[in-house]
Amino acid sequence: MIMLHPRIIPTLLIHNKGLVKTVKFKDAKYVGDPINAVKIFNEKEVDEIIVVDIDASTKGCEPDFKLIENLAFECRMPLCYGGGIKTVDQAQKIFSLGVEKIALSSAAIDNLSIISAIAERVGNQSVVVVIDIRKRKFGNRYDIFKHNGTINTKINPIEFAIEMEKQGAGELVVNSIDNDGIMQGYDLNIIQKIREVISIPLTAMGGAGSLDDIGELIKQHGIIGAAAGSLFVFKGKYRAVLINYPSPAQKDELIASHFH
Repeated sequence: MIMLHPRIIPTLLIHNKGLVKTVKFKDAKYVGDPINAVKIFNEKEVDEIIVVDIDASTKGCEPDFKLIENLAFECRMPLCYGGGIKTVDQAQKIFSLGVEKIALSSAAIDNLSIISAIAERVGNQSVVVVIDIRKRKFGNRYDIFKHNGTINTKINPIEFAIEMEKQGAGELVVNSIDNDGIMQGYDLNIIQKIREVISIPLTAMGGAGSLDDIGELIKQHGIIGAAAGSLFVFKGKYRAVLINYPSPAQKDELIASHFH
């Protein structure tokens, strides 16, 4: 997969069919209607969008195919959907609804072979693995968590990233639980470590509080995905809900000033 520039990617979390934002994977706050958010992001010409149903895997539900169909119908940019996908047939059905990429998290941990099985059916570039990580209290080690950060798998994310690429994942998303929703910047340390051991595209998620945070990520890593939730749904220190995204000119300037 050839990507010639960094991507700036809004992330939408779905809970009880509504759009929510979390802090450190807790305290889901309702911020609006996901379909309406997608319509606004269409107008803002975003690079792509990630939509994650945070209920599906924890409750053991199937993906909400009707909601996915409605999202894909409205979406005019590449759409990556995650949540509740456990089988190749479910993945196939989601692609048939018009989704470009699927994101796997718990399923990839529980069943490594699902990655290669889905990749064989739909192509590696369409299979994304999301790695939810948390730093240990002591030392500089990280663990992978699943089910919205409630279960510590004790898996080393660096080794897991290498394994995911071997299994056929086309992209990894590294999501920092510690930084989620606090808008203080990405965990550049773990992103660097994972970047060094894989050759597939990487997207960072968790912590972006300003375009400067995205700029710093691009400055360090060049062609990378910069995903953010709070940054694109809140405005100002009181976190008023306002869907926003840099204009094409702002985005070009941001990338030009940081991308070498």
